[in-house]
Amino acid sequence: MMVGIDSGAIDKMAGTLRLVKKGIRVDRFDDERYYPPANAPRRDVTLYFLVMVAMDHRLSRPGKPYEAVVDGEVLHGADLLYYKGAEAYRQDPSFFDPENLAKATVKTVIEWLSVESRGSLVKPPDPDVRAELLRDLGYKLVQHYGGDAYRLVMESKGFLRLGVGEGFIDRVKVFKAYQDPVEKKAFLLAKFLERRGVLEVKDHHNKEVPVDNHLVRIALRTGIISVDQETLEKISLGVEFSEEEDVMIRYATRIAYKEVARRAGIDPFVLDDYLWSFGRKCCTPVSPTCKTSCREGCAKSLGCVNEKCVFQEWCRASSNPLFMVGEHRFFKWWY
Repeated sequence: MMVGIDSGAIDKMAGTLRLVKKGIRVDRFDDERYYPPANAPRRDVTLYFLVMVAMDHRLSRPGKPYEAVVDGEVLHGADLLYYKGAEAYRQDPSFFDPENLAKATVKTVIEWLSVESRGSLVKPPDPDVRAELLRDLGYKLVQHYGGDAYRLVMESKGFLRLGVGEGFIDRVKVFKAYQDPVEKKAFLLAKFLERRGVLEVKDHHNKEVPVDNHLVRIALRTGIISVDQETLEKISLGVEFSEEEDVMIRYATRIAYKEVARRAGIDPFVLDDYLWSFGRKCCTPVSPTCKTSCREGCAKSLGCVNEKCVFQEWCRASSNPLFMVGEHRFFKWWY
C-alpha cells in the first residue's frame, strides 16, 4: 500500500475553509438529549464522556445500521449512542460509576444500548468487545485514579502532551478503549471536554483532528491524500484492510488535516466539527451533494452554496468517478 499527501489539494481546501470558517457552528455538547446538562458537575461530565467515547466506534455494519426512530426522529450511529448514554445518565447516574463499569457484561451492553424501533430490536455491534472496554475502564479508573475520572484531567495540567506520558492524550492510553495508534478517541474526548470547560488546553499546537471514517472518505475524495490504484479498488470492493493499512491511511489523513488547519487558520477541533458534519450531511457514502442537490442539512452545515458543494470546483471525485470511494472496510479493532 502506498499513501501520500497532496500539498496542492491541501492549499485548495484551506482556501475554501478560510471563506466559510466564520460561520461554522461550534457545538458545546450540552444538548440534554445527548449529554449531561450544562450545569452538571465536572466529575460527572468527565466520566460520562470518557465512557461514551470509549463506546464510539463502528456502530453500524453493512446491512445492519445502528439506527432507530425515537420520538418521531431517526437517530443514526453516534446520535443514537449518545441518546442512550444521556438516557442512562438521567435515569441513574451511578450506572457510570467505575465500580459498576468494572462489572459490565454483554447483557449490560445489550440492555443499555438497544432500542425497540419499527417492530424490531436495534442492538449495538460487538457487545462482547464493548463490555470488555467498560470493565477495563472501570477497573483502571479505580486502580490509577481512585475512581475519580476528573483526576485524569487535573494530573495532565492542561497539556495534551507533557513530558514522558504525562499529558492528557498519553494518560488516557492506559485504557484499552484509547489505545488506537492514531488516537482518534483520545482527541475526540479532549475535544468534548474542552468544549464543556473541563479541559483547558494549554498546548494548542498539539491538537489533532480525531480521524474517523467520514474524514478519511473526504480526504480520499477531495485528493488531500492519495493511495495507489490497488488500494482504491480494495475500498470500492469492500475488501477488509489490515491493521497496518488502516493505521497508514488514517495517520496520513491526520497529517493532511493538520496542515489544512494550519493554512486555513482554524482550530483542528473546529475543523473536525465541520468535516464530521460535512461527511454525514454532504459528502455521504451514497448520493453525495455533488451528484444530487444542496440538501437542507448540508446547506446548514455550510457544505454547499447555490446548489453546489463548496469543494466541487477542485475536488477530484466530483469530476472523476474513480475517486468517488466509500469507506474503507476495517472492523477488527475498536478504534
